[in-house]
Amino acid sequence: MSGFDWLILTLTLVTIILYGVYKSKSTRDLDGYFRGNREMPWYMVLISIVGTQASAVTFLSAPGQAYTDGMRFVQYYFGLPLAMVVLCITFVPIFRKLNLYTAYEFLEKRFDVKTRTLTSTLFLISRGLSTGISVYAPSIILSSLLGWNIYWTNLFMGGLLIIYTVAGGAKAVAHTQKLQLAIIFIGLFVAAYLCVQMLPEGIGFVDALQIGGKLDKMNVITTGVKDGRFDWSDKFNIFSGVIGGFFLALSYFGTDQSQVGRFLTAKSDKESKLGLLLNGVVKVPMQFLILLIGILVFAYYQFNPAPLLFNDAPLQKALKTEYRDTLIRLESRHSLVATQKNEVAHALGNSLENDSLIQQLGALNHQQEAIRKDARAVVLKATNDGETNDTNYIFLRF
Repeated sequence: MSGFDWLILTLTLVTIILYGVYKSKSTRDLDGYFRGNREMPWYMVLISIVGTQASAVTFLSAPGQAYTDGMRFVQYYFGLPLAMVVLCITFVPIFRKLNLYTAYEFLEKRFDVKTRTLTSTLFLISRGLSTGISVYAPSIILSSLLGWNIYWTNLFMGGLLIIYTVAGGAKAVAHTQKLQLAIIFIGLFVAAYLCVQMLPEGIGFVDALQIGGKLDKMNVITTGVKDGRFDWSDKFNIFSGVIGGFFLALSYFGTDQSQVGRFLTAKSDKESKLGLLLNGVVKVPMQFLILLIGILVFAYYQFNPAPLLFNDAPLQKALKTEYRDTLIRLESRHSLVATQKNEVAHALGNSLENDSLIQQLGALNHQQEAIRKDARAVVLKATNDGETNDTNYIFLRF
């Protein structure tokens, strides 16, 4: 990284922390820490809810998910709007009427302190594991950029989070997420713009989506039916999305303190409900657009050589072992297929309706993926590194 890169990174992190602490300087009691003195307008509730869900995991893994599996992951969110309506009718009025600080306080009032202790303990364990993943995602970025050990970057990112969350509570979280979301979305739009700009001359945004669609990446709605029978192993389809997404959202936003704590900070019932309902409206198109960036990246790599592995660090480590020759042979095969794929893609760019070229391009993509699968297996043997799925690194590498 250049000195200017370091300056931007440092200023961004320092500004976010200081801004969060400043905006929460009045937080000095239990009500201020947990509920922000119930002063948050609906739009801050919305930003806080979206920001809590949309960690760096979303922005790193979702484009990679679309690159490898297409758009169908968006169906996972189809049950969300319905769940928000149910929560606004049931949970929100109860929680606010009882003047609660946490979702688990309700269980103590309804049952006893043992029930509250059990559920809050389960929450802390599950949220601790989940937050570990959320911290790991930005750590991947810093580790890749700076060449640091992932353990040190985890400690660094986790330490920054602890500073402003402990110092400022709910207000600090809400206001820092406002800045973080702005930075992330600007970055995503810039990346999408650059991706389209770097496509060959004559290939634009619509053409890139057409290529993705012809190679089965624009599969927004899928039924899960295969060869006349329902495929129960299919993770993402309209039924799992609406039914599973509904109950998952109902439990997450209704019983998980990381989300309940967000709408408890609102000024009134109306503000809480508005923030939740708009979350249901905003989240689906937001996720759609993030996945769409993955389709653009996929189109870009049809015309440009993709790496053997998007996660380069374990590959470089494996090249220093006795498996070096095997990996070099795989790299050679991969490069050959990539060259053929790029040639077919350029030919297709002049005739997007050519079914023969579409079939050739699809076959070459499958060949390339098979080679990459073999390479991941070799790297796993060589390094004993459990990170063999490099989906999370696709957008980052781009």
